[in-house]
Amino acid sequence: MPYTEQQLQALRDALASGVRRLRFADREMEFRDVAELKQAIATAEAEIAKAAGAPVVRQIRISTEKGF
Repeated sequence: MPYTEQQLQALRDALASGVRRLRFADREMEFRDVAELKQAIATAEAEIAKAAGAPVVRQIRISTEKGF
């Protein structure tokens, strides 16, 4: 089931307030840490963007240095 805008906002509010347990109409979620909550937000944003037809933006970063 894709996320809704209301669920995404609830995830963001939870991150801002430090809440680790959220309850939606059809499910309850508990997060172990902030990183897990941030991952859920990223997943929700990606699903909402995909449903809206927005292109997926991917970045590849390359870092090099001269070894001595």
